[in-house]
Amino acid sequence: MDKLQQKLKKRKENSLNGDNGKLSRSAFVGSIVATFIASTPLLYLIHESVPDVKIWETFLFTYESGFWESAQYAMWVYTGKIVPLILAVIWFFTCRHWWYHAILVPIVMYSFQIITSYNAELQHIDENQILFLLPVLVIVVPSIYLIRAKMFNKINNSDKTLEELEEEFMIKPRGFWGKVKRYF
Repeated sequence: MDKLQQKLKKRKENSLNGDNGKLSRSAFVGSIVATFIASTPLLYLIHESVPDVKIWETFLFTYESGFWESAQYAMWVYTGKIVPLILAVIWFFTCRHWWYHAILVPIVMYSFQIITSYNAELQHIDENQILFLLPVLVIVVPSIYLIRAKMFNKINNSDKTLEELEEEFMIKPRGFWGKVKRYF
């Protein structure tokens, strides 16, 4: 009987403390994301393990550098664009501020740079990006301004602080896939 009472007491304490399974899963995912972010300098330095040759052959694939004339230089260019893209995507999916849509601009910019870098026929890699970013900017910037205008309109008409209003505008999907589903 004493063991049964101890189990019931332990269950009651766990229910009062919150959902431990949810907390441990959140802590696990957060640890993985934090470890990945902390290891991005190592990811960036992958290009140093690539040989300085025009054609790089591995047991998985063969890479011909083409325009770059060196596989190591090409990988340096790609890692210099992929690492910030990955960090911006992580920031986008973990940001809880009302302005997180502004992060889409660097995501689109780095994606465009990766695509144009991969296309070895282009001579001027990072030029005319604004023409491709313009549609994104036309959508993102006014929507951020409208959200900001609504916030300041509510500030002027209420007694709430800026932090309370930011919390009100904060969108909290249930998880990673919930946030992804909102955009597709």
